[in-house]
Amino acid sequence: MNIETVEELRHLYATPQPRAVRKQIGALDVHCRNFIALSPFVVLATGSPAHAMDASPRGGPPGFVKVASDGRLLIPDAPGNNRLDSLENIVATGRAGLLFMIPGFDETLRVNGRAVLSQDAADIALCTNDRRAPKLVIKVVVEAAYLHCAKAFLRSKLWHSSALTDRAVLPSAGQMIGDQTGIAIASESREDMEKRYAPDL
Repeated sequence: MNIETVEELRHLYATPQPRAVRKQIGALDVHCRNFIALSPFVVLATGSPAHAMDASPRGGPPGFVKVASDGRLLIPDAPGNNRLDSLENIVATGRAGLLFMIPGFDETLRVNGRAVLSQDAADIALCTNDRRAPKLVIKVVVEAAYLHCAKAFLRSKLWHSSALTDRAVLPSAGQMIGDQTGIAIASESREDMEKRYAPDL
């Protein structure tokens, strides 16, 4: 039996506590800004006009996502696979959701807002580092931000050494993609993969 109405859904769950509702704020305060400055990893969620969803990992040195003086978030685009799923969705819908993580922290920061792809010289300059200047910057006007509780990370023990899985239990990504696509991909060690990726990191 499927849940088909909000009323049916709400009947299953208790009313959220006031703190869970009131913690959502409409702009980045000092705590959100500090969290972003420490974060080397964010998941970028977007959707197409036809509601096809996409979630893409983005990473860099802690604080690679910048907060401009007007409170907008600037996410430099780094070299990837050129599918451009997230970027095409942003062009089409102008929306994005973000989930910031800090290694060792069980809390996350969620941010939602309006998004554009910027080639403004000031935005590019703010996101330029000693490796490269990005081709473009994802600029997000924050509409909602809130700290998400630690339950998911405590359940998963994501940062615990005891939860680490030996990489050898699965084939390499190249092997798996080769099986999925029928495209022959030469096997490579992790060291070789890191060397191949190095120019784009």
